[in-house]
Amino acid sequence: MERVYVERLEVRDLRNIRAAEVELEPGLNVFVGRNAQGKTSLLEAVALLARGRSFRTERIQQLIRRGAETTRARGVVVEPRRHPACLEVEVSAGGRRWRVDGGDVTAGTYQGRLDAVVYSTDRLRVVHGAMRERRSFLDRGAAALSPPYRRLLREYERVVRQRNACLDRGGRDLPAWDERLVEVGASLRHRRAGYASRLQAALAVGYRPQGEVYEVALPQAPETDEAALRQHLAEELASRHRDEQRARRTLVGPHRDVVQLNIDGVDAAEHASSGQARSLLLALALATLELYRAERGASAVALLDDLDSELDEPRAAQLCREVAARGQALVTTAHPGWARRLGLGRIFSVDEGRVTAA
Repeated sequence: MERVYVERLEVRDLRNIRAAEVELEPGLNVFVGRNAQGKTSLLEAVALLARGRSFRTERIQQLIRRGAETTRARGVVVEPRRHPACLEVEVSAGGRRWRVDGGDVTAGTYQGRLDAVVYSTDRLRVVHGAMRERRSFLDRGAAALSPPYRRLLREYERVVRQRNACLDRGGRDLPAWDERLVEVGASLRHRRAGYASRLQAALAVGYRPQGEVYEVALPQAPETDEAALRQHLAEELASRHRDEQRARRTLVGPHRDVVQLNIDGVDAAEHASSGQARSLLLALALATLELYRAERGASAVALLDDLDSELDEPRAAQLCREVAARGQALVTTAHPGWARRLGLGRIFSVDEGRVTAA
């Protein structure tokens, strides 16, 4: 397995961080500080560098420090068989700019050079939030493994927008858009279900603190045959034709599908305690990391926020060692003693947005 990691991270004007520069280990890096000092913001900067977005908010401009006009994350990324690359994402009120080695590039050209997998309680909306959070979780993971999946997802989103516009105009060209939606939507369902199945296999042999059975399932895509999925989606469209005419928008398809997250056969959104939800979220993150390694033959960066609040000290330490042995890990904690007792990696102190080597 090839280790891909951020060798040097520079952050400017991101939340409470005015300026920070850190040299990172290829393995474990631990950021220590009291709450609201900027620890999670450093992880957020790596997520921004990897994917161009935050795991804490969908409103990317919220990352910009108060009083500043832009925020920027820049990192030197090392991967085998390539020269180190300087990646940069800049966010302003006007949007995002992507750069590689100082030159502006498109988002499509930028993506795929670095990936990060996040565990953070800010991500609990995947378990308890709207269904679109679960769909997005699967789509992000699948797109990180497959550029064709990313292109298919963008095409499906385009088809839905065009079909909605057609419905809003009275639906004169609707049969043509129905045909396209069935074709692209069935393909997306097929690929999404395949990813969910592989993620489920990783979950089954992964982290289960109390021996729970975790499950991710897609009820709308039980068939493995894409032709059957096309027929099923066409029937769904026909059955909701009048509803869509009234609503003037597309009411069926992958953008409306249910993603089940179960613990011991029970829907986690309705029945999981806060502790169970955090454990499931951690299990999903670790399974995503493992699947990425297995299929890409390279490591994603693990971003583990406040990990020792979820696990007792020995188990948190063991998990850090296991993750860091297979790739780069950035971990935050409010407990300096725990960080020192780990006995490996590099420790940083974070205080009021300033980062120093501990």
